[in-house]
Amino acid sequence: MDLFSPIALGDLQLANRVVMAPLTRLRAGAAGVPNDLIVEHYRQRAGLGLIITEGVWPNRQSRGYPGQPGIVTDEQIAGWRRVAGAVHERGGQIVMQLMHAGRVSHPDINDGLEPEAPSAIAIEGEVRTPTGKAPYPVPHALGADELGRVRDEFVQAARNAIDAGLDGVELHGANGYLLHEFLSPVSNERTDSYGGLPANRARFVVEVVTAVAEAIGAGRVGLRISPQHNIQGAFETDAADALLTYGALLDQLRPLGLAYLSVLHKEPGCELVQELRQRFGGPLIANSGFASVTTREEALGLIEDAHAEAVAVGRPVIANPDLVERWAGEHPENEPQPHLFYAAGAEGYTDYPTLEQVG
Repeated sequence: MDLFSPIALGDLQLANRVVMAPLTRLRAGAAGVPNDLIVEHYRQRAGLGLIITEGVWPNRQSRGYPGQPGIVTDEQIAGWRRVAGAVHERGGQIVMQLMHAGRVSHPDINDGLEPEAPSAIAIEGEVRTPTGKAPYPVPHALGADELGRVRDEFVQAARNAIDAGLDGVELHGANGYLLHEFLSPVSNERTDSYGGLPANRARFVVEVVTAVAEAIGAGRVGLRISPQHNIQGAFETDAADALLTYGALLDQLRPLGLAYLSVLHKEPGCELVQELRQRFGGPLIANSGFASVTTREEALGLIEDAHAEAVAVGRPVIANPDLVERWAGEHPENEPQPHLFYAAGAEGYTDYPTLEQVG
């Protein structure tokens, strides 16, 4: 097998193993509706084996950033239907990342609604709101009686994504957002059956993933995790505890037969990631490029060394809509423009040239 060979991830049939990592780009406006620009952005990248969308919010208080798209309203669903149609027209596959930001938010982002989290613990630092930077607020600690509502909102969002024509969903259990907040002993100080022991901290994530898999089919569901990534306050500095927590999570998810597990970790071949891969028992998408850019050579090596079934790539995909063609032919790459990653408009979003345009 090699990076450019086909593979099946559950019900997802990939033409190659280069995956577009979920990339926050904030072009959806105040209403969170995918527009012509977003449709074109994803359409351009349909040559990738799989597109994983930017994080999409499943309820109104789960939005983490101004300009982030949702999958709640009829207008949002219609917007995503256009995105999916454009990708499928070019033969691509696309899944939606469902991202509840949890405490990584602010009422000014969410129409005055209070962020919700496992425990009433604020993140240190500041959040960008539509009116400027502000300290992260203390979130509302979800009561046991509220967890079913949040789970059901994930389920409805997944159904909405499938209704919009997407090929599946990825549940965002990484980077300090809500599901990850339950896993981390620093952000989860609950004393009920959803806190304390590693298996208890994994419980809510298991319940959400299981419910979504039952609703739309496990072969269309992936999960993203970032063990010991230690950002946005979801710290996991105890290696033994992290292995117990994620091991408990994946042992319970293994029987479901999910489409894939995506792991964000700087060393995908390390003992932790590979043990979690074995515990999961299904395809692994490796993503090492958070701190450093994933290169063609690294991606080739991850597949050739059998460390993963596919590789998620971020910045090179932003800058090269035809990245698979460039990597397959060993062509030069466009340089990303980081100062435009979170800007508005087409610049740095849909105006990166293809090989054909460069001529």
